[in-house]
Amino acid sequence: MCSVHADQVQTPWLSVVGIGLDGWSGVPEPARRALQEAELVVGGARHLALLPNSVRGRRMVWPSPLSQGIDAILARRGTAVAVLASGDPFWYGVGATLARHVPADRMRVWPQPSAFSLAAARMGWALQDVTCLSVHGRRLSRVRPALHDGARLLLLSWDGHTAARLAAWLTAQGFGPSQLSVLAHLGGDAERRVDGHAESWATAETEALNTIAVRCVAAPGTRALGRTPGRPEGLFAHDGQISKREVRAAILALLAPGQNETLWDIGAGSGAIAIEWMLSDRSNRAVAIEARTDRLDRVRANAEALGVPALETVAGRAPDALAGLSTPNAVFIGGGLTEPGLVARCRAALAPGGRIVASSVTVEGDAALAALHADSGGSLRRIAVSRAEPLGGFAGWRALRPITLWCNIDDTDENA
Repeated sequence: MCSVHADQVQTPWLSVVGIGLDGWSGVPEPARRALQEAELVVGGARHLALLPNSVRGRRMVWPSPLSQGIDAILARRGTAVAVLASGDPFWYGVGATLARHVPADRMRVWPQPSAFSLAAARMGWALQDVTCLSVHGRRLSRVRPALHDGARLLLLSWDGHTAARLAAWLTAQGFGPSQLSVLAHLGGDAERRVDGHAESWATAETEALNTIAVRCVAAPGTRALGRTPGRPEGLFAHDGQISKREVRAAILALLAPGQNETLWDIGAGSGAIAIEWMLSDRSNRAVAIEARTDRLDRVRANAEALGVPALETVAGRAPDALAGLSTPNAVFIGGGLTEPGLVARCRAALAPGGRIVASSVTVEGDAALAALHADSGGSLRRIAVSRAEPLGGFAGWRALRPITLWCNIDDTDENA
């Protein structure tokens, strides 16, 4: 049995208190005591106004930028500090930000029902079956990957105009028949609900404090992004520099995206590999490295249109352009394969357990991959795809350019 000595026990000094529109009456007694004993209480002006006079510590409204408030809290480390947050501080709340600076054993946290929980209860939806997102200070395009016929979404709103903007955007995406419910002031005396369809939404402005529920309904002919890699080339703006969907699916399978992982997409072209990597999981990040600025413009436009506007872009030629980038869990080399030292630089930067996939469509590139396979092992494969096309009154096969793929992971024994 593991024992902990008294001098090893850490005393919590930071109290994080969730508060709803019911105010002080909804705060549990232990959290009330923490607020009353705090020397500094930090929160939004709306939250601070809900506190009674028995909370006598100095009150500070969150400054802009938020980092200044974090610094002020950390400067009081070891003294009694309390932070107010909406609902559950660890669901799109300040709790996660504070936890990056303050160990868990130095915090006490009292969550309240989140806006998502309250909204799901009002809608009669099972929360585990709902996609919960925030568009508070974020682009609406982030919602795009979640748009599927029959999907249910809950969105933390930015302001009273969000619903109207969302309705117009959904209609433009082919989801005009979707049903919207704006749930304002959840949990408060002024709680109100506004319902309608995206394509006929008529309410220009609602209460600023709201959560939006969406029952997604696709208009006839609308195609969702899908959940698997290998999406059609037509979804991406490109100049021909794009991996065909069949090959892209194979590349993503070898890159094996997980969660909270970073990809370097070298010679990004249209950015399709990086975008599909990010679409595999919302926590994943990608850096698209491309020497041509016109292609980088397309990468950014594609990332915005397909719902991953956080895709990072770097103008330059690898390996020089790789300096200072965050450590990758996976690297795709789609261009610049013959650049001296490129593969070695990528291997040196790779996180433990990382994957590298390199592709070639040229004789010179194939020779480089063959030499790499001979020297370093891994797996080497060639993919040839043909597509049916009209041929007179019949259909014939048109062969696409074969592509050679090398991966640093040898998975050939898994094929037995």
